[in-house]
Amino acid sequence: MRLLHTSDWHLGRAFHRVGMLGAQAAFVDHLVTTVREREVDAVVVSGDVYDRAVPPLAAVELFDDALHRLADLGVPTVMISGNHDSARRLGVGAGLIGRAGVHLRTEPSACGTPVVLSDAHGDVALYGLPYLEPALVKDEFGVEKAGHEAVLAAAMDRVRADLAARARGTRSVVLAHAFVTGGEPSDSERDITVGGVAAVPAGVFDGVDYVALGHLHGCQTLTERVRYSGSPLAYSFSEAGHRKSMWLVDLAADGAVTAERVDCPVPRALARIRGTLEELLADPALARHEEAWVEATLTDPVRPADPMARLTERFPHTLSLVFDPDRPADDPEVSYARRLAGRSDQQIAEDFVAHVRGAGPDEHERAVLRDAFDAVRADEALREVAR
Repeated sequence: MRLLHTSDWHLGRAFHRVGMLGAQAAFVDHLVTTVREREVDAVVVSGDVYDRAVPPLAAVELFDDALHRLADLGVPTVMISGNHDSARRLGVGAGLIGRAGVHLRTEPSACGTPVVLSDAHGDVALYGLPYLEPALVKDEFGVEKAGHEAVLAAAMDRVRADLAARARGTRSVVLAHAFVTGGEPSDSERDITVGGVAAVPAGVFDGVDYVALGHLHGCQTLTERVRYSGSPLAYSFSEAGHRKSMWLVDLAADGAVTAERVDCPVPRALARIRGTLEELLADPALARHEEAWVEATLTDPVRPADPMARLTERFPHTLSLVFDPDRPADDPEVSYARRLAGRSDQQIAEDFVAHVRGAGPDEHERAVLRDAFDAVRADEALREVAR
């Protein structure tokens, strides 16, 4: 059985205020063409179909167009909701849409109920595990502590129990939206840390033939059977080095996996350039970036006059301007943003405690801070579900 694994479409998202709907429509065209020309048997979409819980109408229309075109091809599609999606909204009409061969899996309670497809070698069971917000699903899965590993492990127990009851030789695929240990994040993913822990071990998914992951935006192979497709488009300059693609996965009769990357259309290259303003304007080696979307980091010790206007004369698609003067890290003039770069909310809060009190928090206080941040995240998730 040949699967096309994609995720993290983020329909409706902009890139530094540049609308991406045209590029997203081009990706849908490419997806449909790939399904047809590469004789794909099933499409799997591992979450974050939309960029936010209440997407703009144009994004909903593009999604609707994608569903109709996939259904017209007669190729089954399985989709799960991600942490950016409203599971309730995405799942509206799932039963009816499923009759057209597009299977929306947004309910945590249905983790152990697969979409079963067949080929010449027998059945393939595809299990959709939507994004599982621990605070919201811990009761459903009967776990005492709300954590990503606990709820995913409980969901996978249901998958393995269902699989064990099926005919010997039934092959299995799991779709999941999670941060799995070993994955490399980028700047455009929403933080899903709970209890100070974001990642779950890949071993949680043991016992199935292929795991189609979503959430991280870089295409990655954690094991031969556990892969991220990544997003089809770049949504931050941290993805400038990414090769955007989908996985074309062949599942053999014995469950063996072979996978090939299928490149996605690139609307415009990304470039991150760094130096003084005069260096960036004069360096001939930067000519290759003149038509790219550019993030320019200026290292001038004193902010130059009209930097954006001058940069856009050479790099007309400059979207982001960062000031990072070359100064020692302990220089009091180093920007607050630079001091905070790469630090989590928990670390920033602990540093604040140390600053105002003269000593950092003890273990009990760290736990209080973690619980507070988790409570805020859970409350935000509840309010998003209720919208």
